[in-house]
Amino acid sequence: MTDDSVPDLRASDADRERVAEILRDALAEGRLDMAEFEERLDATYQARTYGELAPITRDLPAAGVTVPAVSLTKEPAAGPDGSGWPGRIVGGEGSSSWAVAVMSGFQRKGRWTMPRRFTCLALCGGGEIDLREANFADREVEINAIAIMGGVDVIVPPGVEVVVRGIGIMGGFDHREQGVPGAPGAPRVVITGFAFWGGVGVHRKLTRAEKQRLREERRQERLDGRSGRRQLD
Repeated sequence: MTDDSVPDLRASDADRERVAEILRDALAEGRLDMAEFEERLDATYQARTYGELAPITRDLPAAGVTVPAVSLTKEPAAGPDGSGWPGRIVGGEGSSSWAVAVMSGFQRKGRWTMPRRFTCLALCGGGEIDLREANFADREVEINAIAIMGGVDVIVPPGVEVVVRGIGIMGGFDHREQGVPGAPGAPRVVITGFAFWGGVGVHRKLTRAEKQRLREERRQERLDGRSGRRQLD
């Protein structure tokens, strides 16, 4: 599949990587399913000209580029080094300031704004507060978690500093992520509250898009390694 309106010029490795990055974003946002993603990604790494690259992202938001000045660019995102963090500290009141789970559960995840103070109760139930893709109302935010015969899990991305000040009675707060230095410009998350026969866990995880990016990097390294061995043979 080629685009006859695009000059038949040779594409570079950097051009192919920009297209692959757009595909990873589309997968993370649900615009492509895994089968479509894998098919287009294979076509991307096999493409040799701009005419072969252009149709791959034509129906995606970042498409419509002018070739040969291929500008398939991705906005900087917050990563472990803190790049992009200032853009995620947005002010305001936050999307949600409280949650309750009584013999049930709650979730706060995806694209939402963490307020300056979020209060939650898990009574014989469970809750999940996922901050990996969240914006933040302030540079320092607080989660006040009350877990009674229940549990609350807090998920933060790399780069976020975590401070745990909760009290547990026949229960506890997870301190494993406390003391990890924060990245420059990244927010600080303070976790307070009370746990009775329950617990508040803290986990540091990559986003799905970042995990996919790392998998694709490893895949490309394996492909490059096989190509290098064939050349030696």
